[in-house]
Amino acid sequence: MQPIEAFCCQNPDCPDHGKRGAGNIVPHGFSGRKKTIRQFQCRTCGTYFSERKGTAFYQGRLSVEKALAVLAHLQEGCGVRATARLVGVDKNTVMRYARLAGDHAKALHDELVAFSPRDPGSSI
Repeated sequence: MQPIEAFCCQNPDCPDHGKRGAGNIVPHGFSGRKKTIRQFQCRTCGTYFSERKGTAFYQGRLSVEKALAVLAHLQEGCGVRATARLVGVDKNTVMRYARLAGDHAKALHDELVAFSPRDPGSSI
């Protein structure tokens, strides 16, 4: 379980959006079928959000361990049907997690590449 300082406000309109360890995030209960997903509230803007918001696991129904197993099999080159059979989930679930992880990875890549210099010899 990650410490609360590792989380930041997920509301893009909040002045503390994206600021980790700013002291504005407080716990606000649990959610999920087994009440294992922590919920937080931003004291600055009052927004409530899940610890999974902003990750590839957001609104997923699988446990983190099973979702990671799906993604690990796909990473190793297993097909969708083989992954579904090995992990014990439906092939549509494998496709959904592949799409979620792909969208998340693309957004992260675009964000990180936006800060890289255009010319490798340049400092800007």
